[in-house]
Amino acid sequence: MVQFTKTVSVLLFYFLEICFNKKTKQKPRFVKTTKYYLAAITCFIIWGFFSLVLKPIHEYPSLDILFYRVFSCSILMLIIAFTFKRKRIKEAIETFKSMSAFEKRKTVLLNIGGSVFLMANWFTFIYVMNHVSVKATSLAYLVCPILTTLLAYFILHEKLSKTQWMAVGLSISGCVLLSYANIMDMFFSIIIGFTYASYLVSQRVNKGFDKFIILTFHITLAALFLVPIYPAYSGPVPTEFKFYFCIETIAILFTIFPLFLNLYALSGINSSTVGMLLNINPMIAFLLAIFVYHEPIGDIQVIAYCIVFLAVLVFNSHHIFAIKQRFTTISKDSK
Repeated sequence: MVQFTKTVSVLLFYFLEICFNKKTKQKPRFVKTTKYYLAAITCFIIWGFFSLVLKPIHEYPSLDILFYRVFSCSILMLIIAFTFKRKRIKEAIETFKSMSAFEKRKTVLLNIGGSVFLMANWFTFIYVMNHVSVKATSLAYLVCPILTTLLAYFILHEKLSKTQWMAVGLSISGCVLLSYANIMDMFFSIIIGFTYASYLVSQRVNKGFDKFIILTFHITLAALFLVPIYPAYSGPVPTEFKFYFCIETIAILFTIFPLFLNLYALSGINSSTVGMLLNINPMIAFLLAIFVYHEPIGDIQVIAYCIVFLAVLVFNSHHIFAIKQRFTTISKDSK
């Protein structure tokens, strides 16, 4: 027990030292990327529990939920930005002004496109979650990593090892098994998955600006897109406390915080890697569908999710082994 405690203490001290000691010039590669992995993993764990706050307001129209979610996020983020991020806003404006005409056009298209992809993803997700099934949204974020990896490979020319391609093949086989059970779920899933995959890939190359400012721009632009159609397509103004409590929880805990983590992760690791880690989200949603919402689950679906979970481990095996090897070395040195 004493030896175990000593080993844990050494590992903790070493990790804190290399992460926070400014004098450390050369840090192991796994330490440089671990914080980005943790950001992505935390983001997708949070989103895995999204149904817990979305299902209680399923009786409200999907568009109304989208309207109030986007408007709430936009107002909150603008308040935060202009209160605490004014220096960053000025820096972003100066950076944009210093760009060439081509870079300005590229930046504008990336951010407008990101906002459109994000808004489309939110609407389709809410609609499918509340009017099709939780399993369909879960399947969407199993399809999304495959689409993200393929888009990143063909558009961004991100390189994948043979092991990672094998993981992609495992994911595809898992999705094929799931689509065999319900082809319509796969149809909706591809739409949801494609919109978010497009967002991930577009934001991977959207660099040079503060991540919170970028996110504020995306959500505020989405709000401006929705304002003209709000009077025509919104329902009666909700009066229940439950609705506003769920909306604000969605806005803060399930939108602003995880999206910021997502953009931060993209600044340090490939979009294909972030996309593959996204599988954490549907695996949690799948467990909720079984144990909380009691949706019927077949043996094929269980096997398919196990295959996808294996694919996540295989895809990120290089990082897992790097951490394990480093910690093993430290443990031996501490004896």
